[in-house]
Amino acid sequence: MKLWQPTSADLWQGRDDSAESPEAKRLFQTVVVTRDFAPEPHHGKIALLGFACDEGVKRNKGRPGAELGPEALRKALANMASHHGHDRLVDMGNVHAEPEKLEEAQQALHDAVLACQRAQMKTLVLGGGHETAFGHGSGVLDAFPGENVAIVNLDAHLDLRHAAVASSGTPFRQLALHCESQKRGFNYTCYGASRAANTQALWQEAHERNVTVLEDLALLDPSFSEVQQDLARVIAEHDRIYLTIDLDVLPACEMPAVSAPAALGVPLAILLRIVMPLCQSGKLQAVDLVEFNPHYDRDGQGARTAARLAWQIVHCWQA
Repeated sequence: MKLWQPTSADLWQGRDDSAESPEAKRLFQTVVVTRDFAPEPHHGKIALLGFACDEGVKRNKGRPGAELGPEALRKALANMASHHGHDRLVDMGNVHAEPEKLEEAQQALHDAVLACQRAQMKTLVLGGGHETAFGHGSGVLDAFPGENVAIVNLDAHLDLRHAAVASSGTPFRQLALHCESQKRGFNYTCYGASRAANTQALWQEAHERNVTVLEDLALLDPSFSEVQQDLARVIAEHDRIYLTIDLDVLPACEMPAVSAPAALGVPLAILLRIVMPLCQSGKLQAVDLVEFNPHYDRDGQGARTAARLAWQIVHCWQA
């Protein structure tokens, strides 16, 4: 597999409580770490893939460092308690981007995701910048060419930029063009977008592409009714769901470790009210967490927040 490397076993370490009880397990004790890229033996499992890439963030004039995200998030996950579902995790290694070669890295991620999906695995990808979404999302779309796939983005940004080259700001426009090339619908919903963080040009692009957008203020509404209704629509209208989570959707006080911290943001407790129904729908096919940048973390706070989100998704992810 091009640009692929196995995960260092040293990342999966933690406290050993096995003397207390055979059930006192943590993720580092239940995750399977592969030395070769071979999805076929892991039918029905969740492939954990890293996308060690900063190239899209750099092109988007952001703060580099997200290429270190997969390693940092694995370390944060390793010592968390292993409960129902966590033994399905199979660490399938990382795709590493080479300098100034974003497109090659996205293609390599696409190929890895496609191979895992064809082996009837789910995919959980740790980015990397939000350029991760084009490689991951196109792999999912290509794995299910005859199906109606929803793209659900939890994000402060719409990431529908027009640009001469791909970046962390273009993945959903790229996915829209990918869908057009296949003559299939582009079913994109963005929850948490900030009006202050997206230009009028981006809102116009979203309107022209019939994107459903629920702004951060709608998610913060105590009634939550608009969000619940739209979640029900997404689940009912689609065969499969690809969920992508830009961690800058969280408030800066909860998630300082991103390229563009949110002044307002949507707290983790509210995001979980969106994530949980998707996990329990039986239609969730793929998830990624992107934009985590360890350079700007404070005492591991952001890593723990992101890891808890990933932990909850795996715990509740129904086949």
